[in-house]
Amino acid sequence: MDYRKLTNEEINILEDRNCWAEDWNSINVSDDFKPKYMHRVMLYGEVNIGAFEKNVEVSRDFWKHTGINNATLRNVTVGDNCLIENIGNYINNYTIGNDCYISNISTIETTEGATFGEGNLISVLNEVGDGNLVIFKNLNSQFAAFMVKHFHDKELKIAIRRLIREEIEATAPERGTIGDRVKIVNTKEITNSIIYDDCEINGAARLSDTTILSSPDANVYIGTGVICENSIISDGSSIINSVKIMDCFVGEACHISNGFTASTSVFFANSYMANGEACAAFCGPFTASHHKSSLLIGGMYSFYNAGSATNFSNHAYKMGPMHWGVLERGTKTASGAYLLMPATIGTFSVCFGKLMHHPDTRNLPFSYLIAEGDIMYLIPGRNITTVGLYRDIKKWPKRDVRPKGSEKSIVNYDWLSPFSVGEIIKGKKILEDLRDASGEDVSNYNFHEYVIRGTSLQKGIKYYDIALRIYIGAVLKRKFKHNQFFDAPTSDVGKGDWNDLSGLLLPATEEQRLIDDIKDGTLDSIDKITERFKDIDYNYRRYQWAWTYQLILDYYHLDSITQEDAARIKEDYIAARRAWIAEIRKDAEKEFRMGDVEQDVFDDFVSSLDHEIDYEQ
Repeated sequence: MDYRKLTNEEINILEDRNCWAEDWNSINVSDDFKPKYMHRVMLYGEVNIGAFEKNVEVSRDFWKHTGINNATLRNVTVGDNCLIENIGNYINNYTIGNDCYISNISTIETTEGATFGEGNLISVLNEVGDGNLVIFKNLNSQFAAFMVKHFHDKELKIAIRRLIREEIEATAPERGTIGDRVKIVNTKEITNSIIYDDCEINGAARLSDTTILSSPDANVYIGTGVICENSIISDGSSIINSVKIMDCFVGEACHISNGFTASTSVFFANSYMANGEACAAFCGPFTASHHKSSLLIGGMYSFYNAGSATNFSNHAYKMGPMHWGVLERGTKTASGAYLLMPATIGTFSVCFGKLMHHPDTRNLPFSYLIAEGDIMYLIPGRNITTVGLYRDIKKWPKRDVRPKGSEKSIVNYDWLSPFSVGEIIKGKKILEDLRDASGEDVSNYNFHEYVIRGTSLQKGIKYYDIALRIYIGAVLKRKFKHNQFFDAPTSDVGKGDWNDLSGLLLPATEEQRLIDDIKDGTLDSIDKITERFKDIDYNYRRYQWAWTYQLILDYYHLDSITQEDAARIKEDYIAARRAWIAEIRKDAEKEFRMGDVEQDVFDDFVSSLDHEIDYEQ
C-alpha cells in the first residue's frame, strides 16, 4: 500500500478528537484516509493507517463505522476498513490486514525473540525424551509420524531439521501479523502470534507464540478462556471453553473444547478432544476423547475413540515416565480401560479393563482384549463382526469436514488394506499354529500371557478368513471395473510389508526410499517431501494391486488369474460378505434385545445392512 504524510489540517482534526502522536511525521496514511474516524488515539513510533470507508457488523444487525477509538498504537500498520477500539493497554509491533474488527483487548504485541510457535521442539510418546518432533505450519500427520518413527536415525534427523529450519527462516515475518477479515474481541493478551485470514477470537485469555492458520474456506475459532502457548492451530479448527494447550500442534478441522488441557501433543485431521487431558500424545486423524476423566499420555493413536476414564500408564516408577505405546488405527478403549505401557495394540481392536503384561497384538488385529481380575483374555478377530466396526468404517469419510484445498494430512479410509490384511494373514497363521500345536479340543490357549478360549480361537480363524475373502474380492472387483483383465503387476513396488504413517498407507519399501532420498539430498525441501507423500498416496491402488496379486496367487494356489478363477473368487467374496453382514445383524439384534434401542433406530440400521447386497456386483 502506498502511504502519504498527514496534512496539517488532518493533524488539527486528529488533535481536536483527543488524538496524540509522539511524532506526527512518523504517521503515514492512505490517500483516502479520513481523520474524523479516529478518537482518543495515542500513536508512538511509525504507524501506517489505511482508509475508513465501510461499516462493520459488530453484532447481529448492529453496524458501526470503521475507525480507531480509545487505543494506543506503537509501530503498527493498519489496513483498510478496520474498526479498532477500546484497547486497554496497547498494540505494539504488529501488522493488521484489511476489514478487521478488534475490540476490548488488553494487549497485542510482538517482542524480541518471537517464534510464533514454529520450530518448537517437543517430545511426544516419550514424555521425558530429548525432543523428537519439530512443529511448523506445514506439518501434517505423515510428516510428524515419519519424524517420530525415525527419530533415532541421526543422519535423517539432522537433514529434516535443517530443511524445516530453512523453511521457517524463509517465511517467518519480522513481527506479528493479523490477516484480513479477522475478528478479535473481549480478549486479554495476544503476544508474538500470527493470525491468518478470517479468524475469530472471542474471549480468549492468552495467545502467546502461536500461529493460527485460518482461511476463508476454513476459518479458525478461538473461544472464551482459551490459553494457547507455543502452538500452531490449523485451518478449520475450533478451540473453545477454557481449553489450555502448550507446545502443541492442532491440525485441520480439529475441535478442542470444555476445559481440555494438552501439553507437548499433536492432533491431526478431524480429531475431537473435550474435557480430558493429553500429554506427549500423538493423536492422528479422527482421534476422539470426549470425557472428563480420560488421559491420553505417551501413546500414538488414529481413528481412535477413548471411553470415559481411559488411562495409560507410562511410568514404571523406576526410570521415569518414559514408556509409550501404539494403538494402531481404529482401536477403541472402553470406559475405565487402563493400559500399561509399553504396549502395541493391533488395528481395529477394543480394550476392556486393566490390561497388564505389556500386550503386543499387532499380529492379531480386530481383537477384543479383556481383563477379568488377574486374567487377561484375548478374543481374536471379534471386532470384524461388530456393529461398532461397521458404523465406524461408514462414518469416518462422512465426518471429514475439511474443505477442499485444506487437507494437509493424507487420510486413506480403507479398513481392509495391505496393512491390515497383512496383519490378518499373520494372525490367522498364529491361531492355526496354536491349534496345531495344542490340538483342537483344548479349552484355552496361551498367547504372551493372554488367554484365548478354544471357541474364540476357532471363530477367530473363521472371521479372519471372511475378511481375507472380502478384501480379495473387493480388490479384484475394482480391478475388473477399471481394466477388465487381471494381468500381473508391472512393478514390484507394493510387495512385502506395508506401514501406516498416521493415515497414509504405504509399502515399507517406499518409506525406505523416502528416507534414502532425504539423506542423499534428492528431496531438498519440505515441499518436495510433502509432494512425495502425496505421490505415494496417488499410487496407492497400483501398489495395492502388486501386493494383492501375490496374495491371490498364494491364497488360491494359482500361477495366474483366469476368468474362471475370477468367477470363483467372486463367489467366495459374495459368500464372505453375506456371512459378514449376517454376523453384524446378529450383533445388532443382541443389542436391540437389551431393550433401550428404539425400534426405528434398529430398523434403519437393519435396512442399511440389507442394502449391502448392492456392493456385491
